[in-house]
Amino acid sequence: MRASDKAYQALLEDIVDGTLAPGTALAEVEQAERLGVSRTPLREALSQLRKDGLIQQTRGRGLTVTDVSLDDIVELYELRQPLEQQAAKLAANRGDIQVFAQLAEEFQNADRLIEGGDAGIKAYYNLNERLDKAIEEAISSAYLVSALKSLHLHLARIRRLSRRDPQRLKAAAIETLVIIEAIVDRNPELAASATQVHMQQSLRNALEAARSREVTQRVS
Repeated sequence: MRASDKAYQALLEDIVDGTLAPGTALAEVEQAERLGVSRTPLREALSQLRKDGLIQQTRGRGLTVTDVSLDDIVELYELRQPLEQQAAKLAANRGDIQVFAQLAEEFQNADRLIEGGDAGIKAYYNLNERLDKAIEEAISSAYLVSALKSLHLHLARIRRLSRRDPQRLKAAAIETLVIIEAIVDRNPELAASATQVHMQQSLRNALEAARSREVTQRVS
């Protein structure tokens, strides 16, 4: 892996998991030393993160991690819902049934993962990532996959807000299982409808979590 790719991946993970919180300044010297790379590959990584919309130039502070506002969440879901519904339809028509049947079986045990503490929740999110990849492979649409991947960069930050709500994670797992089972049954309309329900619930939860975070920040 190139040094710039290594730096990009490390910074991306730190932004997504909150290690680098919104508003954090990314000084080149400090970050290069922390990641063990020279400043040239670091600059390449920072340039890509800026293109992704995960960092921005801030007057007087240099590059800083962007925040995710309530408006951002609404706009992301306005774009996400139709794309995810179309992806679910295509996966139901084109997907490998055995692949999705295996994923359905694993999602049936999602409760146990979610109840397994931080390690279990991490495993649950890894399972969701495997589902995303399976759908991307099934739909055979480079443009749709590209659009979804761009969205997922930002959505991963929003998902992090739900990690401390096991009940919501369990509900989301059930909603996702319905989508997968519709794909297995080759039922594109049901897959799209179940995706719409899941998106609406996810948006509601994301907004509630974001509002709760804002209240906590004001109090502290």
